[in-house]
Amino acid sequence: MHTKGTVRRSSLLRLIALALIWGSSFLWIKLGLRSFSPAWIVAIRLALGAAVLTAVLRATRQRLPTGRVVWLHLGVAALFANVVPFALFAYGERQVDSAIAGMLNATTPLWTILVATAVGQERRPSPGKLAGIVVGFAGTLVIFSPWHHTSDVMSWGGLACLAAAACYGFTFVYMKHFLAGRGLSPLRLAAGQLSAATALAFAALPLLGAGTSEIRPEALVAVGVLGAMGTGLAYLINYRLITDEGASATSLVTYLLPIVAVALGAAVLGEVIPLNALAGTLIVLAGVALARHSIRRTTQRRISTSADAVGFPS
Repeated sequence: MHTKGTVRRSSLLRLIALALIWGSSFLWIKLGLRSFSPAWIVAIRLALGAAVLTAVLRATRQRLPTGRVVWLHLGVAALFANVVPFALFAYGERQVDSAIAGMLNATTPLWTILVATAVGQERRPSPGKLAGIVVGFAGTLVIFSPWHHTSDVMSWGGLACLAAAACYGFTFVYMKHFLAGRGLSPLRLAAGQLSAATALAFAALPLLGAGTSEIRPEALVAVGVLGAMGTGLAYLINYRLITDEGASATSLVTYLLPIVAVALGAAVLGEVIPLNALAGTLIVLAGVALARHSIRRTTQRRISTSADAVGFPS
């Protein structure tokens, strides 16, 4: 046991590992685009992620979920938590830097709170929560800076990345309502969700006209790491953290992701991040912190840990 309010060293190391894995996803996507189309990146990363979780499922003698209704909801979650946002980030990074994609991903908690409030999962928003949402989206506006005619973020690629974060926010709320509380372990739900997402992604390949160019070693490695680690191993770390420390402590990864994405984008790809994007990201994170602090003050359990356990931040 450990003292309430503290995070044990092993959990801290897992938190750092999770931030590094998920924060690096945007770099791997950028490298993967050197050889693979966005559609192929999505399909391969999902297949590898599903393989990892299915192997762990069998090793722990668990089975995939059963029941038509459960699989219907898993299919919806797979579409909007995996296939669509993964594709949006991959298409978006054709136009914007990997660091920008990571920064825009930081708006996911804001979308989650906004959607949960809109559909009644959250009660009437407190002034603090409203202020946090307003501040957060004001930061998003600063990142885009539409008043700058030379803004690289103000493009279809930037909007695609923002839409991907909004998809995550929607599906966290959806999964809380339709999948949480069914007596299924997060691992079973996640393995089922990724299996459904893999089937959907490969079914969509002919429709998207997916193709590849000359296979470059760095692109092949990037997609492999993105799938096995960023979409498989990271889930396992996430589950363990939520089990050991709870969703609140695990959510600290939200603040570390953009730092990792920016650092790797600059160090590996030589990306130059505009000052307005850096400032906007800090404002977004401040808004997230304000909104979450308000939620914790008004109730201790407003955001479901189960929803956090079966979602993807990147």
